[in-house]
Amino acid sequence: MTSKLFAPIAVLTAAVLAYAVWLIAEAPYESSMLLIQKIFYFHVASWAGMYCGIAVCCAASLVSLFKRSLAADRWGVAAAELVVVIGLNGLISGPLWARKAWGFWWTWEPRLTISLLMWLIFVSYLLVRRFGGPGSEKLAAAVGIFGTAVSPFVYVSVDIWRTIHPKTSVVPDMVMNWSKGFAAPMLVSVLGFVLLFTLLLMLRVGLGERQASLDALYLAHED
Repeated sequence: MTSKLFAPIAVLTAAVLAYAVWLIAEAPYESSMLLIQKIFYFHVASWAGMYCGIAVCCAASLVSLFKRSLAADRWGVAAAELVVVIGLNGLISGPLWARKAWGFWWTWEPRLTISLLMWLIFVSYLLVRRFGGPGSEKLAAAVGIFGTAVSPFVYVSVDIWRTIHPKTSVVPDMVMNWSKGFAAPMLVSVLGFVLLFTLLLMLRVGLGERQASLDALYLAHED
């Protein structure tokens, strides 16, 4: 079933991302930041894809923690890898935008600090899973759940603490004010990254399944 869905999803993902690039190119300039504001579309969309990965990793970690499941472990590892990769895109694109918007690349304000810490937690998940040895599945699952618990604070930090980031109302306002021309590129970019995450997750889980089959063959040959 997954193999049959892969080709249509791949075509759809390519089409949506291409359309997103065209919409971003045609979108109006923001009055103060001009061209550099268009990084915002990729930046927000990256976080949307990353949060999809966090949700999948959390679900897989819960199953893996309370019920031994090799399939859940594969899904958790695949999702955590994508959280790290897509999250890194967000951590890089953010400072590129911030340099123009705020005048500096990085500052240790709440949202930036919590974002980096959350990203490092999922890096830790992968390190535990890779080098933890026997039983590392349970420990990695606990780390994944901890990372998920931290993730909401990235979003609400701008409403809790004083921060230079815009409030959480900025993106909804962009979407609601359709006539300004910012909503379409934002929504299509988010959809493109969600589809890209789905496509990469399918690939990574499939690779994990083939690796597991190969490992089983080696064990059977040794016996």
